[in-house]
Amino acid sequence: MAKGSSELLADPVAQQLLTSAIPARVAYTWTDGTPRVVSLWFHWDGTDVVLSTFGGAPKLKALRSGDRVALTIDTDSPPNHVLSIRGVATVTEVAGVVDEYAQAAARYLGKETADAYIHSLPADVPMARIAVRPDEVVLLDFETRFPSALSRLGLVH
Repeated sequence: MAKGSSELLADPVAQQLLTSAIPARVAYTWTDGTPRVVSLWFHWDGTDVVLSTFGGAPKLKALRSGDRVALTIDTDSPPNHVLSIRGVATVTEVAGVVDEYAQAAARYLGKETADAYIHSLPADVPMARIAVRPDEVVLLDFETRFPSALSRLGLVH
């Protein structure tokens, strides 16, 4: 397991995940103190993982600037690659499509389909930009980096 700061995000495995079409699974705390997880498109801008949602989304009732969140971007076939990030969220309300949302749409849908989708949205569609600044990063590739529990048990070398 590689655990550390944002320098790990330059690793080729991390870069592959950050440019993939795999949604980020974002964990946050609901207003009653219970945990929640949502899957969202994301865009890595080199500093922040930027997620977006439409105004009125339930998660905006609980997610505020300054909240600590966790997110993971991971593959679903062996050898699994897992990028886990913890950091502070900055939530900004936006009138119109969040730039990073449009960039993520192109990655997830392809440029032509994304352009049509983005142009179908109202020019002043209410959105929120959620930027997560990584302060703790864990990277697993199940080839050279394994969970610490497996290493401690001597099950991997």
